[in-house]
Amino acid sequence: ESQMQSVFTDIGKINFRDPSNYYVIPSVPGLASNSVASAAWLSSEGEALFALPSASGGIFVLKLPPHDAPGTVSVVELKQSSVMQRFLTGWMPTAIRGDCGPSDLPISLSVHCLDHDAFLFALCQDHKLRMWSYKDQMCLMVADLLEFMPVSRDLRLAAGTGHRLRLAFSQSLGLYLGVYMHAPKRGQFCVFQLVSTESNRYSLDHISSLFSSQETLVDFALTSAEIWALWHNEENQTVVKYINFEQNVAGQWNQVFVQPLPEEEVTVRHDQDPRETYLEYLFMPGQFTNAAIQKALQIFSQGTERHMDLTWDELKKEVTLAVESEFQGSVTEYECSPEEFWQLQVEFWSKFYACCLQYQEALSRPLALHLNPYTSMVCLLKKGSLSFLVPCSLVDHLYLLSNEHLLTEDDAAIFDDLEMSRDVVCLVQCLRLIGESISLEMAFIMEMACSRLQPPEKAAEQILEDLIANDTENVMEDIHSKLQEIRNPIHAIGVLIREMDYETDVDMERAHHLNMRMNLTQLYGSGTAVDVVCWGVCKIATIRFLICRDLLILQQLLLRLGDPMVLGGGQLFQSQQDLLHRTSPLLLSYYLIRWASQCLASDVPVDTLESNLQHLSVLELADTTALTPHKLVSGPQTIVELFFQEVARKHIISRLFLQPNTSLAETSLNWPHLITAIVADFLPLLWPSNPGFLFPECLMGSCQYTQLQEYIRLLQPWCHVNMGSCCFMMGRCYLVMGEGHKALDCFCQAASEVGREEFLDRLIQPEEGEVVSTPRLQYYNKVLRLLDMVGLPELVIQLATLAIMESADDWRSQATLRTCIFKHHLDLGHNSEAYVALTQNPDPSRQLDCLRQLVVVLCERSQLQDLVEFPYVNLHNEVVGIIESHARAVDLMTHNYYELLYAFHIYRHNYRKAGTVMFEYGMRLGREVRTLRGLQKQGNCFLAAINCLRLIRPEYAWIVQPASGAVYERPGASPKRSHDGECTAVPSTCQIEILELEDLERECVLARIRLTLVQHDLSAAAVAGNSTPEETVALLVRAGLFDTAVTLCQTFKLPLTPIFEGLTFKCIKLQLGGEAAQAEAWDWLAANQLSALVTTKESSATDEAWRLLSSYLERYPSQNSLYHRCVINKLLAHGIPLPNWLINSYKRVDAAELLRLYLNYDLLEEAVDLVLEYVDAVLGKGHQYFGIEFPLSATAPMVWLPYTAIDQLLQALRESTTNHYNVMLYQKLHDKMEDYQQKVSVATRDRLYRR
Repeated sequence: ESQMQSVFTDIGKINFRDPSNYYVIPSVPGLASNSVASAAWLSSEGEALFALPSASGGIFVLKLPPHDAPGTVSVVELKQSSVMQRFLTGWMPTAIRGDCGPSDLPISLSVHCLDHDAFLFALCQDHKLRMWSYKDQMCLMVADLLEFMPVSRDLRLAAGTGHRLRLAFSQSLGLYLGVYMHAPKRGQFCVFQLVSTESNRYSLDHISSLFSSQETLVDFALTSAEIWALWHNEENQTVVKYINFEQNVAGQWNQVFVQPLPEEEVTVRHDQDPRETYLEYLFMPGQFTNAAIQKALQIFSQGTERHMDLTWDELKKEVTLAVESEFQGSVTEYECSPEEFWQLQVEFWSKFYACCLQYQEALSRPLALHLNPYTSMVCLLKKGSLSFLVPCSLVDHLYLLSNEHLLTEDDAAIFDDLEMSRDVVCLVQCLRLIGESISLEMAFIMEMACSRLQPPEKAAEQILEDLIANDTENVMEDIHSKLQEIRNPIHAIGVLIREMDYETDVDMERAHHLNMRMNLTQLYGSGTAVDVVCWGVCKIATIRFLICRDLLILQQLLLRLGDPMVLGGGQLFQSQQDLLHRTSPLLLSYYLIRWASQCLASDVPVDTLESNLQHLSVLELADTTALTPHKLVSGPQTIVELFFQEVARKHIISRLFLQPNTSLAETSLNWPHLITAIVADFLPLLWPSNPGFLFPECLMGSCQYTQLQEYIRLLQPWCHVNMGSCCFMMGRCYLVMGEGHKALDCFCQAASEVGREEFLDRLIQPEEGEVVSTPRLQYYNKVLRLLDMVGLPELVIQLATLAIMESADDWRSQATLRTCIFKHHLDLGHNSEAYVALTQNPDPSRQLDCLRQLVVVLCERSQLQDLVEFPYVNLHNEVVGIIESHARAVDLMTHNYYELLYAFHIYRHNYRKAGTVMFEYGMRLGREVRTLRGLQKQGNCFLAAINCLRLIRPEYAWIVQPASGAVYERPGASPKRSHDGECTAVPSTCQIEILELEDLERECVLARIRLTLVQHDLSAAAVAGNSTPEETVALLVRAGLFDTAVTLCQTFKLPLTPIFEGLTFKCIKLQLGGEAAQAEAWDWLAANQLSALVTTKESSATDEAWRLLSSYLERYPSQNSLYHRCVINKLLAHGIPLPNWLINSYKRVDAAELLRLYLNYDLLEEAVDLVLEYVDAVLGKGHQYFGIEFPLSATAPMVWLPYTAIDQLLQALRESTTNHYNVMLYQKLHDKMEDYQQKVSVATRDRLYRR
């Protein structure tokens, strides 16, 4: 539709100053200067032709070339030649023979186009009609029109300046000519048909003459059957009438009810604000045009500013500012009473109102009638606007007719039944009498009753009492006498009600797509067409509201009279009551439609539209209307116009043109028929008591919430159709306005009507794949989604709780609703309620999902006490499983799921499980969190685990060794793959290892030692976290924490060798290093407890290190002097001479081994010295230094020497004869050994001797 363009689309691009687009009429001599007659037409070649009267009685024809072709402008004058005059003498009046005089001056011109010619008709001042052929430039006919009217001498001699000429062409009937002959105080219409003979001669066939006594004819229009005329009467009011000149024998003109001007004065009650009252009246749709208010504003503000192209809202603000500033400028006193203030306000507003009224009157002045011959549309061209004439329905026609016309109305034209027609006419006369007697105050009573939802019957009764009380002109007697003429009043009232009732039993079909016929997509889609249709509906509603009001009053009068003669003898009282109760909803329906026709639509911000679209998408109603923000520029758009434009038009046009039994060829585009059909189809769509719900739905889709609320407020007390849908709509409005609890009440009320109303049925259509439940449950689900999207969890919970009662037998729905309740309780922080909802969920899988969510959310919120203390009846294992899976799947340092699980088990006194959890936590911390903080936590974990096991009886104080992290099947984890891409199989069986309290204590020691190490050296954290005891010992030795390393070795029963080797190496480094190494050494030395600290000036770090080594050798004796050997080995390997204390210490422990070490490292001199000392010690000299308790003697136990090593030493010395010093050593040792052997022999003999 948006691709179709108007014929005026490019009008703004045209340069009217281009010579091809305009022509200035030349000031040629002979052009009639004072005449306003003219005619224009397009030839079949596309040339534009203009006919203008010449002063000499002829006609100038100016021809412009086609707009897309070059050419020059030509001028032709049509005038009679002398030959032509002679030819026509036989039937022309003698008075005009000779030269053409000014009496021939054309005063009205019309043209009739043929294929290659054009007939020009000129009505001249001499009362004659002349017909010209443009192609032949000949006058084909002259007719004296005075022959067809009563003529006086004065009229014949007077110039016919007031005559008018119009043409009407029909394919079947030919060309009709309508002539208005003006005479003083009277006028006459003559209708002729143009008749041609074979010899191309033309004459007029007189069809009809119609007389008129109207004062001033402004314009008239002609069709092949009717004359439409526009007059001004004596009061300068516009009068439009029409007549069918063929059928109307009596010459009775039909009245056209013209839109009256706004009221001359606005009544402002003392309880009303003058500004609000005047603004409401000024800006009420259909009262004043934008142009009239703008001009009045210009004058009122004395031309200080120009107010151009203002929107309706901007204009309202400007008017308020202008009047208020004028008002404030005139108030000189600082104080005035409220009454004076009110009076001054009324004065200034009435002054501005009078100004608007003056301009509205000027702009409403009619200038001409326009009749479209193709569609029979009649328009009234006014100075500032365009009015369309729309056919009037029978009831409205009778009610609006003046009394004299009503009396002459043809009864047969009303109903086939003549008696019924007379009854209805009499009834309408009674209604007219009542309507004319009702004052403004009485009318206001009924308006207020409808607005305040009071029964109209009561208001009618009160008005009737007021009428009777104030009846000074005996109106009641007139009504009573008229009632006597009605044979069957009950039947007549019933007929009238049926004529006005638009209630249908079924919903109108929903709209088809109009893309089948592009020429229909825009039909009646323009702003003007929308205005016309909706204003027509408003007029009907306004008139019929008055009819219903008067009818109600009349029925109250009938009830009051109670005369069986008046009531038609035997009519039951019940029938009257029924009619009364039928009239009342009718009145309220028209009141509602009238209100909607005058209620302005709001301009909607884009963000409101977007949020509304989201709401509608949740409800799946987004395709109901085309949602576009409307910029209200020329005038205010009412909600009825909005509805017609967006929704109703497509429904109506598709119904009229796209039904299977109709086609465009059969359906007339005739304006009176089509506009009547459209209005007749539009009213049922607006009718409140019809099942269709398109109007409120459109208001909701277009975000007209305030208007929708008022509409439903006016509707609810009396209309019992679509009650549920109305409640739902009201709920939507409350939701947008932020009144959630009211919205919920409305949604709950609407639930009772689900399955009975079309709109609610459409609302609950299930989605694809959705499990179909009961209609009411589907409805609740939709509303729950809506409330959820708006963000009202409390209301979601309330509604879901209500819905659960409906779903007693449907466990799936129960599960969904319980899940919904759980989710929103949890969101609101209602943890206990969320837990209860979770436990009541009948679906195990959903229950597990909820449980998982509860754990995660409460952990994130740190509401762990609630989480731990919930009873978890029949869900204990599931909770543990969920927390365990989360504990094993997430980062250890950011979430505390292990600690939660520990608390969970402790709360339930399950200490072994609690211990297992903390032990696993500690293990993972060591593996995954290799930081100082991780190691601190690890130590605490192991302590907690030990604590748990100590609370259990000893026989049960054990746990199962947790598997390493890779074995856990983490939910959602990707499968592990080998280097070739294949999934690696998780080991299905693994050996179960039992850990007892002692094992845990050892782990705790290890953890504490790791922490000590990292506190001393942070760089070790990355390695120490998961290190074995052996690895930890190595790290401790490297860091110089020898005391700690010893403790670890003792705990895990590990040899101390690495410690002695490490300490020895540090001593070597210190001995060989410089001052820097000395300074660094004090750090690690301080971390170890020295046995007896000697603080002397000469004591250095090296000395302290050797002392530490010495103390360790003393403190930790080893089997076979293993530690001495390893120390000496280390020293000798690095070429460091052995300190005396070490030699003396080792001599005492194992001198033979020391000798072997000397030999290993080729220290022959030291070896010789040692052997010599050793031999002396065995023989008794210094034996205590070698740990020999009893030296060699006959009475002591046996002694021995390491002969093998001594032999090896002698052999080595013997072989190095080249070295003189070695020879000496050899000799010395050899002699010593000889001496020893001798003494051993003596001792042996003595021993043997003693034995």
